[in-house]
Formats: sequence, C-alpha cells, structure tokens
Amino acid sequence: MPQIARSIAQAYSNLPRPHRVLLGSLSVITLAVSVWRPFIYQPESFDNDADNYIAPGIIAKAIQLESSQLRALTPEASEPLDQPLPDDKIPQDELDDDDKTGADVGVREYVVSTGDTLSSILTQYGIDMSDVSLLANKNRDLRNLKVGQTLSWELNEEGELQSLSWEVSRRETRTYKLVNGNFKESVEIQQGVWHNKLLAGKMNGTFVNSAMAAGLSRSEVNAVIKSMQWQMDFRKLKKGDQFAVLMSRETLAGKREQSQLIGVRVRSSGKDYYAIRADDGKYYDRQGSGLEKGFMRFPTLKQFRISSNFNPRRLNPVTGRIAPHRGVDFSMPVGTPVLSVGDGEVVISKRSGAAGNYVVIRHGRQYTTHYMHLKKLLVTPGQKVKRGDRIALSGNTGRSTGPHLHYELWVNNQAVNPLTAKLPRSGGLAGQDRTEYLAQVKQVVPQLQFN
Repeated sequence: MPQIARSIAQAYSNLPRPHRVLLGSLSVITLAVSVWRPFIYQPESFDNDADNYIAPGIIAKAIQLESSQLRALTPEASEPLDQPLPDDKIPQDELDDDDKTGADVGVREYVVSTGDTLSSILTQYGIDMSDVSLLANKNRDLRNLKVGQTLSWELNEEGELQSLSWEVSRRETRTYKLVNGNFKESVEIQQGVWHNKLLAGKMNGTFVNSAMAAGLSRSEVNAVIKSMQWQMDFRKLKKGDQFAVLMSRETLAGKREQSQLIGVRVRSSGKDYYAIRADDGKYYDRQGSGLEKGFMRFPTLKQFRISSNFNPRRLNPVTGRIAPHRGVDFSMPVGTPVLSVGDGEVVISKRSGAAGNYVVIRHGRQYTTHYMHLKKLLVTPGQKVKRGDRIALSGNTGRSTGPHLHYELWVNNQAVNPLTAKLPRSGGLAGQDRTEYLAQVKQVVPQLQFN
C-alpha cells in the first residue's frame, strides 16, 4: 500500500503545474460533494431519549426531502413559476373580431409565406413536434405548401393538435382529423361559381356598421380591416368618408359559400388609400410596396441571456402541473432601456399584480406585444410609438425572482414564440412578381369606384 501511494505521489509530481492545480481542485470538489447533506442546526441541548449532550453547531438530524421539495431545488425554480397574469385585459373596441358565430374559439388560421414549412408554422404556436411529425409522416403532401395557401387548426384543452385544414385552392380543401391516434384525411372539392362583387358605401357611424350596411359580411369586414391595418386607424374615420371593396364570392346551389378580398380603396379627408391582394396572399399598394411595418426581433438594443424560454406546456417545477409560459424571459440589469419592437399604439401602461409595471402595445389589428416586470414606465395609454422607441426601463417588479424582462408576442389573440415567429417586415415585390402584380393592379383599381 505505501508503495502504491508513493507511485501516485510521484506521478502527480511529474504532471505539469496547470494539470496538478486542476486535478487538485476536482479532488476537493468531489470530496465536498460526497460529504455534504441537508442539515439543520439546534441550539445547545440534550437528547430527550438519552442524556447525550448535543454541542452547538453539530449536525442534529438529516432531513429527508420529498419529491415535490426536490423539484424546488432545480434551476427552473429560480424563475417565476407561473405565467404572470395582469389584473386587467387589453381594451377592446368594435373593430376587434369578437364574433364567434359559426367559428370554434380554439381554431387558429395562418397564411403560408415564403420559407414556411408545416413544422415551422405549427411549432411557433407551441404545438408539439411529435404531433407535427405524426401528421406530416402520414400525409406527405403537406410538405408541398405553397405561398398564399391557408392553414387552420384546432387544439384540445391540453394544447394537442386535433385537426388541421389545408386550403389548397379556392376550390379544394383538405382536412386532417385525429382518429384513434392517426390523422385521417378528407378532401372537399367546391364546384361553385366565383364572381366579383363591388360593395361601396359611406361612413355613417362606425366602420363595421357602415360596411355591413353596404353588404359585407362580418368576416369580409375583418378581411378589409386586416388588409388596411398598417395604413389607417378605422376608428378615426369620419362621417362622409368613402370606401369601395372588391370581393370574389363563390355561390353553390344559389347559396354563398366563401369569399376572398381582391382589393379595397378608402378615401379619408380627401386622400385615397389602397390595398390589393397579390398571389402570395399579402396586400400591397398600387406600386407593389409592402404595407406591413417591420418588427425588430428583440425589444432591446443588444441581446441578453434567455433565462426562461417560450413554453405553452411548461411544467411547474414545484406543483408538477402545466403552467404555460407564454413569453420569453431575458435576464438583464435593472434600468436597461426597453424598446418597442414595432410601430403601434400603447393600450396599457401601469402596475398590475404579478406582472409588476407592464406595457402592452397594439401593432395594427393582428399583433400585440407585452413587456413585464419593468422598473419605470416611459409611455402612457393612447400614445403612438415607433419601432425602436424607448417605452420603459427593465426591472424586477411584480412576481419576479431576479432582474429580467418578460416579453410576449401575440398574433390574432394567440401567444406565439417571439424568437421563431414570422415577423411582419417592410418590403415590396420585385422582379417578375412585381410585374405580374402591376398588371393585376391595372385591372382592379378601375373597378374600385365609389357610389
């Protein structure tokens, strides 16, 4: 045994100094971990069962932790355990799509854009990759999505995919429903007749009421609002302002089945605004310039460490129950400037319970962003902001275990992953796409006549 010890000591002495330091440090750490255990201290006392003296500072009892207590020691427990829910809701108005007639509240809709795949679309909404794989592996045609096509899907209360509809064209829709653990496909071919219909009118009260009085359905009114959302605030249109809407409608057996917005023109205070649909499903002005306002990916000047990621199926590390985390937490020093990621209007700026000081900004009619746990608010409700404007200073207010910014992005009243979601971007058509679009504009614009 002494000979083995001498051999080890000699081998250790022959190691380079950095290696000896590293090996010695690892040995100390290993020894410390091996002897450590949870303990409590008791003041100087005597054991009740025997006259055994217990000296101060000596371990009196080893603590046996339950599984729920062990979860509380995990790294996840250092973050807020539940979604911070503000005490009040975002103000609604008559332009918000609150008409649920004939529609499932849990159904989401998405228009395919350049570079989209089935997995990139669904996972950004928090749908589990296993559900996406199950759907795609059994239905390989879904790998051939085209720009401008529409996907809609329905989830159950646990956030699991139950069905998906793929609008291949205006005539063909494919539906995939979960049956006995597999997605079963059904195909519906519409044999109706499509025709264009011009609907025009003047503002007399709200835009929603004025447009419906001109013959538009509620879903068609919503399509008009979304197409023009970046150009104007429909709530500020005045009596006498005019609008003209060109719809393509399908009738089947004398009954209207579906419709698609082709173009819209609004005249307000003597100025005309246009939005015309291109083949990619988006709307542009008469020159082919994009109408969307570009977003920044991050709400700060530089990127910070992510302390908690977007996870709509997040498991509470203490309670073991599902506690969705609908945003991203960025760890940053208190007082870091927080920026608006896009042009918009502040709808909430206040202190509210678990969220602490927080700001909500509405961008157009489809997008809202939420910023929570702030130290100082720099904006007020109703204020207009531009992309990159300072709206607050980061902090540690509300239910928070450390300085950080909780940031959320909502699209069509659905929280999405801010780090992977397809963001609105400024830009227009180019090349052959623009040439084809301008040819379409020449046909559509002359039809957009006021009464």
